[in-house]
Amino acid sequence: MHEWLYGEEGYYTIFRDIGKKGDFYTAVSSSRFFGAAIAEGIFKEIKAEKISRNVSLIEIGAHKGYLLADMIEWLYGRDKNLIDTMNFGILERMPQIQKIQKEYLKNRLGNLKIEFFSSLEEIKKESIVFISNEIFDAFECELYKDGKIALVENHKIYWEKAPKEILEFAKKYSLRTGEISAGFEEFAKKIATTAKKIKFISFDYGEKYVRNDFSIRIYKSHQTYPLFDDEVELGNFYKNSDITYDVNFAHLIESFEKANFNLREYSTQARALVNFGIIEILEEFYKLVPYEKYLREADKVKTLLAPTIMGDKFKMVYFEK
Repeated sequence: MHEWLYGEEGYYTIFRDIGKKGDFYTAVSSSRFFGAAIAEGIFKEIKAEKISRNVSLIEIGAHKGYLLADMIEWLYGRDKNLIDTMNFGILERMPQIQKIQKEYLKNRLGNLKIEFFSSLEEIKKESIVFISNEIFDAFECELYKDGKIALVENHKIYWEKAPKEILEFAKKYSLRTGEISAGFEEFAKKIATTAKKIKFISFDYGEKYVRNDFSIRIYKSHQTYPLFDDEVELGNFYKNSDITYDVNFAHLIESFEKANFNLREYSTQARALVNFGIIEILEEFYKLVPYEKYLREADKVKTLLAPTIMGDKFKMVYFEK
């Protein structure tokens, strides 16, 4: 999976469109109200003096920079002075994607200063709010089934006995079949070193319990292909399509708690966005624009909130340190 996504000419080493022209949709590509709602939640905490006006807002896995730009524009609309006191940044390890992000953000936000980081080790701040959308489903994983792990040779999957640490993990989480994420623990440890005060807000799909079934799948041109479908020729998809799986949030939460974070909230995307204020934002939008434009945006917001689309399938975790 690591080679598929991040190896030489891997899927995520090249800029990929999302939305209608890409292989999949995200909440960010569905509606700018997604970023506006998160920014409104942050603004409320700044106003209540729970977050410093000098905080650094840093997005991880920013694609082109849409989410960060949506959030900055909303914060500017709420309090123009925040743009002078806050700091903004993106963590992106691929130089070629950083270049695209810089061009996009300059065209959209002008000369607003935005820092770019290639690794978590480069980030040293007093106070940070991290934001991410769909990053943990792209962490490499082991495929586990009945005491064995999957290996791949010549685009064919075969199985061999799992090492001790994998067997221990499976026993701990009562896992018989499914994915075991690699890297959550190390990632959380590195996040913990970036600042004295940290808030980490992330959205992804998955559950807090083990499904005991494989969720790993391939996305290509908005079509979904189960990895273990006999008709799927892996060589035809390797490095030119997305591969992903559902996040085990119990594992993710434990990883952050071991790094001395507190879990402030775990909830569905719908509940999180409503609590941040997305309904109030939509109501204000209704007063300002023609009714037809309001209906178009309201339909996009439904995609974010509807239980059968994104609302319940996606979860938010909010950690504090």
